[in-house]
Amino acid sequence: MIRARITGVGGYLPRRVVTNDELSRSLDTSDEWIAARTGIRQRHIADKDETAAFMGTRAAAAALAQAGVAAAGVDAIILATATPDDAFPATAVRVQAALGLATGFAFDVSAACSGFVYGLAMADAFLRTGMIRTALVIGSEVYSRILDWTDRGTCVLFGDGAGAVLLQAGDGDAGAPGILSTHLHANGAHAGLLYVDGAVGQPERPGHLVMKGSEVFRHAVTKLAGTVDEALAANGLSHADVDWLVPHQANRRIIDSMGKKLGLPAERVVVTVDRHANTSAASIPLALAEAVGDGRIQAGHLVLMEALGGGLTWGSALVRF
Repeated sequence: MIRARITGVGGYLPRRVVTNDELSRSLDTSDEWIAARTGIRQRHIADKDETAAFMGTRAAAAALAQAGVAAAGVDAIILATATPDDAFPATAVRVQAALGLATGFAFDVSAACSGFVYGLAMADAFLRTGMIRTALVIGSEVYSRILDWTDRGTCVLFGDGAGAVLLQAGDGDAGAPGILSTHLHANGAHAGLLYVDGAVGQPERPGHLVMKGSEVFRHAVTKLAGTVDEALAANGLSHADVDWLVPHQANRRIIDSMGKKLGLPAERVVVTVDRHANTSAASIPLALAEAVGDGRIQAGHLVLMEALGGGLTWGSALVRF
């Protein structure tokens, strides 16, 4: 039996930091207003050269370096993004080329904020079947380019960045490190709650993110709770078995409610939303990179990840490091 192990993590954040105070100079808002409702204090905003492919490549290179694996050893690149650099080719193949790879396969996943969990599930399936032995799963987002910067209800919520993990096939015996299970869901009936108003072939539409925040919040609390319990039940585990919650970083109130549901003290919930804002598919791998990098997440720890995004899509992954 094969289990997909996370052997390297990496992240990249754009150079420019934009605080709530800076936004308040052009919007009818304030640091207090934003922080009280979301927990966000600042976000990183990409410059022109910091494309989804550029950031994804930097995050992937960091994950490879941590694992001590050469890029030539990668069989597949799965890149989750809602903000690709081009309609096609996939941003993943841009990363593949930037890493100097000419073998294997690469493709993008579009599941909005759930994209990284979706990509992780796909890579896990490829490794479990023996089709590949090594995969990079990347989340890379440039949301600043699809925001209406006059709408204080949405533009203050998001930031740019990229995170990546390296997966390698390993021993699947009981207790071995690796992905225990992943759980994916979608319900297109709720597509109108969170979407981008425009796409290829629709130049008359602005191409800006639109969100019905209160309804998304309501769905997030119930659906994330459901998929968390689903992951634990599938593995015969309880809330008490979880060492770390690494949630999608959308809103501090949602994060806090999930931590309380699991009975986890605040210090065992990885939070980056205050500094990164919502980086969509990049938020979980960025949070993982931070928590692994500073030594909080260590070998043997059981880590639960969960996310909900436009679609609506949502899902969870349970991983032993």
